[in-house]
Amino acid sequence: MAERLVIDVCICTFRRPSLLETLKTIAGQDLPPNVGVRVVVADNDGTDSARQLCADAARDLGLDLHYVHAPERNISIARNACLDAATASLVAFIDDDELAEPEWLSALLAAMTDQVDVVFGHVVAVYPEDGPAWARAADLHSIQPTILRGGEIRTGYTSNVLMRRALIGDQRFDPELGRSGGEDTFFFFQLRQRGARLASAPAAIVREPAAHNRLTLGWLTRRSFRSGQTHARLLESTGANRFTAMAVAASKAVVCGVAAVVSVPAGAQWRRQLVRGSLHLGVVAKLSGVSDLKIY
Repeated sequence: MAERLVIDVCICTFRRPSLLETLKTIAGQDLPPNVGVRVVVADNDGTDSARQLCADAARDLGLDLHYVHAPERNISIARNACLDAATASLVAFIDDDELAEPEWLSALLAAMTDQVDVVFGHVVAVYPEDGPAWARAADLHSIQPTILRGGEIRTGYTSNVLMRRALIGDQRFDPELGRSGGEDTFFFFQLRQRGARLASAPAAIVREPAAHNRLTLGWLTRRSFRSGQTHARLLESTGANRFTAMAVAASKAVVCGVAAVVSVPAGAQWRRQLVRGSLHLGVVAKLSGVSDLKIY
């Protein structure tokens, strides 16, 4: 008889009733008989506003659920509370507004071979019917890992991931990035620097509704600019030459700007280029000493 495997599924939450729907999809996972799930919810609200919802969901859905109150309004604090509460050999993260497909965990597990330590699934954005057409066409809210030449993945995200807890050790998410964002990018980059092997599982899908207030070019460029600032941190941590990195990023921003102007007739394409250019400007800004942009 195969040894029973338990996965800790971690969810950080802040005043989102959608957490209940997320928990329903966790309870509905199609898993092998020898695989079980324990859910860890870290409530990032100042009051324990999600405690009762979690208690009711655990009872009604038959979930093994551990609730943690992490009242500092800082997503890194909540993520670290999840890691501190985790006991299983494998730890997954999903956001509190995402809906996991029934095969989500099974697909992540299938990709977790002996040669892999961290697996990233895909996040598929769900756009509202009354949202702008260009947002759906550009699809800038969906997420998948960036795979470089040769299949290398250098970093990732917590919105859809499975990782080996033993490899994490005492590494934690940086609280300094808990209000600006980018804490997960930096976390996985550090894991890789320590020898973690990162992989992608395209079949491991979660769906995330795109909120109306984030379907604007302003929000997307701000998020991309902040991502660029995080990328600059990664460059600094590897000892990259500051002025060379600034010159490269600035030239890429110019290329994106030109491409945006040329592709104006294509509603989605010029917006993609503008958002991409904002990332490179974020790199330049951070390397120039500009403080991290806070968008959350």
